[in-house]
Amino acid sequence: MKTIYLGMTADAIHPGIINIINEGAKHGKVLVGLLTDKAIANHKPLPILDYNQRLKVISNIKGVYKVVPQNEWSYLPNLKTYKPDAIIHGDDWKSGSLFEIRKNVIEYMASVDGEVIEIPYTLGVNSSMIIENNRTIGTTPEIRLKSLRRLINAKPLVRILESHNGLTGLIIENLSIEKNDHILEFDGMWSSSLTDSTSKGKPDIETVDTTKRLSSLVDILECTTKPVIYDADTGGKLEHFPYTVRTLERNGVSAVIIEDKTGLKKNSLFGTSVLQKQESIEGFCKKIKAGKAGQVTKDFMIISRIESFILGKTVEDALERAHAYILAGANGIMIHSKHTTGDDIFDFVRQFRLKDKVTPIVVVPSTYNHVTEQEFIELGVNIVIYANHMLRAAYPSMVKVATMILEDQNSVRASEQCMSIKSILELIPGTK
Repeated sequence: MKTIYLGMTADAIHPGIINIINEGAKHGKVLVGLLTDKAIANHKPLPILDYNQRLKVISNIKGVYKVVPQNEWSYLPNLKTYKPDAIIHGDDWKSGSLFEIRKNVIEYMASVDGEVIEIPYTLGVNSSMIIENNRTIGTTPEIRLKSLRRLINAKPLVRILESHNGLTGLIIENLSIEKNDHILEFDGMWSSSLTDSTSKGKPDIETVDTTKRLSSLVDILECTTKPVIYDADTGGKLEHFPYTVRTLERNGVSAVIIEDKTGLKKNSLFGTSVLQKQESIEGFCKKIKAGKAGQVTKDFMIISRIESFILGKTVEDALERAHAYILAGANGIMIHSKHTTGDDIFDFVRQFRLKDKVTPIVVVPSTYNHVTEQEFIELGVNIVIYANHMLRAAYPSMVKVATMILEDQNSVRASEQCMSIKSILELIPGTK
């Protein structure tokens, strides 16, 4: 029998998928190329089910002869490896994002005397529509919690943006642009202690306790599905930290970042201009171990934030701390700096990667914001956090509008700077 290649994501099984499998089986043995998370990640949101779960489902569908991984968005690598007699696809790829891929497939199959079978696309239902409907319903804490690790494994760089309320969470959840055949979006949210306290009119000195922080966080969790990284400052008292970890896990937060400082919290960007004291390596390792001991799931991440550069210490000090924290159980390292060049960050990451090529590295380029994401990828960084931009963008706009109203003693000119009332009413699902 002939071998018929069928590439698919299989993130949702619907009549269209069953139909194309049945059509393929009429021509021969259906070899399914199941796209991996890595193949999917830069082109559309990750499926709700991971690769192994999708593999189990597809392998048990009648008409499927064999399932192999498809590690690229393009079908060509697998066509060249498995040399099928034909490839089958819905005719929807004649336009849109798969147009170029279709052209390349036709050229290749013609060069090897293979066949391209195109069948009418099943109208009325598709995986993207089902996934979008699922996102409006929401997610579970377990699925959300696991998603950060999946993204780290699937994408060259995970892009995180600060969120301090439900509205900013909705922006991060829904905003995407298409560029160079890639879908660009924010992969998750950063629950920042700075922007959370500032939005409440409080100083960034841990005046907002964990209970109040979690109240704001729940507002974000209720209207979004993407992973959340929680900024826990120092993590508080060692005895309290395990309970913070469990609470975050229970709510579906993917990771917590704690910094290796002690005493009254001061924002790191003040550097040595204010009194800030770094925790001893031994003391901070105890806190990491306490957090890991309190952890219930294997998917939750405790990420250690190193403040050595903030306090004027050397790269050797930062590296010593990083390796010690990982031995204590840390699942990732955030290296921080207030310098504008980013040279100290580059130096640290290069040296760290000589010894450890696996542990995720997080950067927050607030001051060295000229460094591109591609440079971070080439360096070996896994997560970039844009840590305070949503709040910083909102405040000047609100002051501008308020000033206009005072100056004009009416809101005609100010209204030009605002969303329409109609847009506000349509912004949140369920408002009508």
